[in-house]
Order: sequence, then structure tokens, then C-alpha cells
Amino acid sequence: MSHRLKLTVYGLLLVCCVPFVFPTWWMATSSLKPINEIFAFPPRLWPADPTLEAYRRVFELQPFERQYFNSLYIALIVTAGTLVVASLAGYAFARIKFRGSGVVFMVVLAGLLVPNEVTIVPLFRMFDSAGLIDTHWPLILVPMLGAPSVLATFIMRQFFISLPNELEEAGRVDGLGRFGLFWQVALPLAKPAIGAVSIFTFLHSWNLYLEPIVFLSSKEKFTLPQALTQYVDAYGGSMWNVQLAAATMSALPVLIVFILAQRQFIEGLAHTGLKG
Repeated sequence: MSHRLKLTVYGLLLVCCVPFVFPTWWMATSSLKPINEIFAFPPRLWPADPTLEAYRRVFELQPFERQYFNSLYIALIVTAGTLVVASLAGYAFARIKFRGSGVVFMVVLAGLLVPNEVTIVPLFRMFDSAGLIDTHWPLILVPMLGAPSVLATFIMRQFFISLPNELEEAGRVDGLGRFGLFWQVALPLAKPAIGAVSIFTFLHSWNLYLEPIVFLSSKEKFTLPQALTQYVDAYGGSMWNVQLAAATMSALPVLIVFILAQRQFIEGLAHTGLKG
């Protein structure tokens, strides 16, 4: 590829990035503006007089640090639990042959076709009978055993199917049992799939909105998506700069996780198209 062609391609890629990068830039810079400047025309790409007042008010109006911690620890627990469930289930569907395994797997995948709105009322009644309403248990158990875990199981299964049979045969020669083959042979090779599952599971839990507004009622137990809707003035109007400041802080963990694991994410998703 010639030097001029490379520059042309890079230029086109930069232009294509603008629709994706600009909203994030606008969110971050507008959080440093007073409200009247946010709606000024012509709009400014950088605030005329940057201020951190909106960030201070984020913590004054709500227990935002507690809500931030709630989202973080729930997302981490859900991600870890989903990895355990999906890796074990995916390995079983991929490497253990038993009668009806294909039918069982199709039944599991059918869970992806059921919208969350269909199951939210039965789930509420179930958790209410167990006394778990206004706790974080529904936000942990529902994603860990629901549709996100099904998709994670599918990705892990596709990856384990792609592993050569010779690896397991070598492990059996060394005296490894079924769990030993999973733990010492298959799982260490599944880092790309684990990276992909970790990212989309973390993002799903971090952005969860329907379940928190159904199961939670105390501000101290809110998660970030629910907390962002609470920044309103005395007349119910949005406090735009404060909301944007809170949204900017909410987006940071997502960006950090994706930047650190984007390679594993892409490699892991590439394996979902393999045979099986």
C-alpha cells in the first residue's frame, strides 16, 4: 500500500470516527459549562470558562459515591459469576457428549428470545416472596443466570469447540480427569473468549436500568443509571450540566475496561463464527 493511499485511508477512518467520538466529547466538555452555555448558539466545542461546579453538585444532591460503588461492585460480582457459570456450561456443551445435548443447548439459547419485560413481573413476585426487594440480590442473580449468561455460554462453547482434540488426549495421557482438562488445558487457552465475555457482561450490568427501577426504592441502594435520572430541579426540569457531569464519571470505567481488553474482546467474538 502506497504512502498516499495509507493517508487517504487514515483520513477516511478519522472522518468515520467523528459521529462516535463527538457525543462523548460533547458530554465531557458540556459538563464543564454553565447551563446557559450548553444551549448557546453557535455551540462551543470547548467551554469559554471551564468550571467544576457541576461535579461538586453531583455529590451534594445525591449519595453519588455510594451509588457509584453499588454499580461497581455489582458489575464485578456479576462478571465473575457469569464467567464461572458460562465457562463450565460452555465447556460441557462443547466437549462432553451426552444424549440430547443439542436439544438442551437450543432450549438454553431460546432464553435469548424472551424479553426482560416479559419476566420482570414474575421475577418481582419471586424476589418479593423471598424478602429481597430493595436489595441488590436481584441485580446480581438475574443477569448471572439470565440472558447475558446464555450469550456468554454460547461464546465460551464456540471457543471450546475450536480447540483441537489432541490437547485433551495429551491431558488424559498425563492423568487428568474431566475437571482437570477443563481447568488446566481448556480454560488457560480461553483468554480471548473470557475477555469478550467479561467486557459485555460488565457493560450489561453497569448499564442495567429496568431491573433497578423495579427492585430498588432507596437512594442509597440506587445504581448509576437510576441515579442519573434524579438530577432535576424543583420544577422537575433536567439539570443538564450536573447530569452530564455524572454521566461523564459513569462512562469512565466502561472506557477503561474496553481500552484494556479490546484485543481480547475482538478475538473472542471472532471465535463465535467457527464450526459447531
